[in-house]
Amino acid sequence: MSSKVPDKRSVGDVAHAAAKAGLSVIPVIGGPAVELFQYVVQPPLEKRRAEWMQSVGERLESLEADGLDLALLQENEQFISVMMQASQAALRTHNSVKLEALRNAVMNVAIGKGPEETVQHLLLGYVDELTEMHFRILKVFHSPEAPPGLSMGGLDSVLIHNIPSLRPQRDLYDQLWRDLFARGLVNTDNIHVTMSGSGLAQRRTTGLGEALLQFIGS
Repeated sequence: MSSKVPDKRSVGDVAHAAAKAGLSVIPVIGGPAVELFQYVVQPPLEKRRAEWMQSVGERLESLEADGLDLALLQENEQFISVMMQASQAALRTHNSVKLEALRNAVMNVAIGKGPEETVQHLLLGYVDELTEMHFRILKVFHSPEAPPGLSMGGLDSVLIHNIPSLRPQRDLYDQLWRDLFARGLVNTDNIHVTMSGSGLAQRRTTGLGEALLQFIGS
């Protein structure tokens, strides 16, 4: 006898589904597991997909109102490829900053302000794999503000001055910096090298780092 599935599923419903899957004695490989996966994951995934499509559609409508020819955009293979890559990345994150970065990248390509195709693909991959904090650090060192009155110190002092919450997390920000350097987004490998006050105020983003910030900017 089948029971009616409620419209709104609670934590208790999920627990019930888990118990049902665990108590199944029929050795069907993947059956209960697949059912449970779909029950727990598929609805929020579909919600993400719908919200992403809605937000991109609204941005495109705005561009159309400003004169963008959507018919031509539909025939733009480069735009379609970027749209596909960005959409896949959007489904893998809930972070609003990353989602905004992906939307901005798509819109910049739509209006012809994206970098060349190889760089676009590379930068979208960075948006997908890096975190919001990576982008915050990159922005800090694109236009660094050194602590007032500091005549000498390491770049970490600039970082802590601009993002104080990182102060007790040296292992974390060291790793974040290594990530940025390994991808060619900053030009200094060691954030703890001592330098003069004027050196602390110098831009540390590379050309690729600047291209990323422009690509994901509105």
